[in-house]
Amino acid sequence: MRLEYSYRTERFGAVRIGPLQKVVEIDSSASDSDAESIHGDSATRTVSRDRLREVERDLVIVVPCMNEPRRVIEGVLAGIPHDCLILLVSNSDRTPVDRYDIELRSLEEFCRLANRPAIAVHQQDPGVGAAMKAAGLPDIVDEIDGGVRRGKGEAMVLAMALAAMTGRRYVGYVDADNYVPGSVHEYCKVYAAGLAIADSPYSMVRIAWDSKPKVRDGKLFFSKRGRTSEVTNDFLNRLLAEYSGFGTDAIVTGNAGEHALSLDLGLRMRMAGGFAVEPFQFVELFEQFGGVLPGAAPIPSEVGVPLLQIGTINPHFHDNKGDEHVQSMRFQALNVLYHSPVCPPGLRTEIMDFMILQGALEPGQEPHRERIYAPVGSLALDRLLGGLESEAHSFRTFGYRMVVTPRTVTPLARDRVHEPTVLA
Repeated sequence: MRLEYSYRTERFGAVRIGPLQKVVEIDSSASDSDAESIHGDSATRTVSRDRLREVERDLVIVVPCMNEPRRVIEGVLAGIPHDCLILLVSNSDRTPVDRYDIELRSLEEFCRLANRPAIAVHQQDPGVGAAMKAAGLPDIVDEIDGGVRRGKGEAMVLAMALAAMTGRRYVGYVDADNYVPGSVHEYCKVYAAGLAIADSPYSMVRIAWDSKPKVRDGKLFFSKRGRTSEVTNDFLNRLLAEYSGFGTDAIVTGNAGEHALSLDLGLRMRMAGGFAVEPFQFVELFEQFGGVLPGAAPIPSEVGVPLLQIGTINPHFHDNKGDEHVQSMRFQALNVLYHSPVCPPGLRTEIMDFMILQGALEPGQEPHRERIYAPVGSLALDRLLGGLESEAHSFRTFGYRMVVTPRTVTPLARDRVHEPTVLA
């Protein structure tokens, strides 16, 4: 794969926000016999097929799904590169029709035909809730039905915990409502290329899709901007400008549902619930590694936390979930930014004014506080696995065995759980 490349970045402490890099070639000329796995000139970087496959063998691809059509999910599965491990986390209805059973059967059939492993779980399973509670995260459990809360962020927390028990080094997320298997394939290749290029064990790759097609007057219109991302990106860039003193448009992936990161980084990051999960990743990185709050994480600035933003070639076809969905995503993003200690008072005022103008707040009200969950690396993963295997009827593995060492304190590292890199 060949990507545009630039050395110019925005800095927020140890966080290095790369400019938008576009895919030049999905399958570049780099062959397995190339002497270097990553090479290029001042304008591009090429990642060889060998290097891509090396990362893919260490990559868990999470598919959070909720009542998507069977054929759409099957297309998403078919687009995931063969060496990646599939992890399906469902929030689909169980009654009157058991949609999760349909998903499981499709996944099982796919794994049989493609001869590959996968993991599946339903987040509303009370056994899953009990396992997460025993592992040390009771806040994520719904008090009424006993399962994991129904938000997207909650699904991603559960997925991160499962990924940590696979022995792999990276985790990536792909939304299940993608109608183009080829775009799913490109996203995963972009993850592998970006993680290969990143020069730090603490790295993240975020996708900026080329366009989001919509039907207007009987014709396809390829929109370049998402209604949610436009607002989220604007306020995140205002935050950068408050600290640097210079205006910027560096952040273009504030609501990137498609993103991947190293487990070294993921296991130490808090995660937000619901649709706040993706924009909160920026907030969390700025809080932990921005160097503006006391007690910041000790990551050497020369190593840093590179955040790559990569623009794809494929368009992003998915369901239109309506204006209410768009507004909910916007406001949840602004909620977590408003309540962050890195958000200056002036920017808080701007956020409140915007939300009042949009009808989300009454004058004098403050934005809602979103749920923020402890890092997955603080959980007792052996208790989680034990609870899943003994109590979670929805927990299924196809051709994959997950093993952790019996230990109930809450360290980050265990046998078969990826051990974070220790930097001198």
